[in-house]
Amino acid sequence: MIEFLLVCNKTGAVRVARSYTARALPEPRTVLHECLKRNTPDQCPHFLTKNEGVSVRVIFRQYASLFFVLGVSPEDNVMGHFAFVHNLVETLNSYFSNVCELDLMHNVDRAHMILDEMVANGFITESNRSRVLAPIAILDKTVDKIS
Repeated sequence: MIEFLLVCNKTGAVRVARSYTARALPEPRTVLHECLKRNTPDQCPHFLTKNEGVSVRVIFRQYASLFFVLGVSPEDNVMGHFAFVHNLVETLNSYFSNVCELDLMHNVDRAHMILDEMVANGFITESNRSRVLAPIAILDKTVDKIS
């Protein structure tokens, strides 16, 4: 189960944050600092930490200047979550045509909609890119007609 998702830049500024449990999000700068320490070829891109006394496995990937950080249950499949992060980035790339930090800053509502289409209550529900983007495309057409 996914407990939280953070999308941060290298300085620790959070661009997208979503929590799927009642626990508070961990401090993004401390999590990102630990990720940056481990972002070398000889280190694993995941580690165990505590969030409000509960063990959480933190999985992270860096795409350009953005860090995608997932907090998941310790017993979850790490490779499945790496595949999910890659799929999320590909879906964001499809929608924003090569996503960057500014896209997420100015269209945070669209990024949350894409994330909500893919994840419900901490469980990955949809991975098909066209099915994820279809409702958002309908919404975009409706907004264009109104404007």
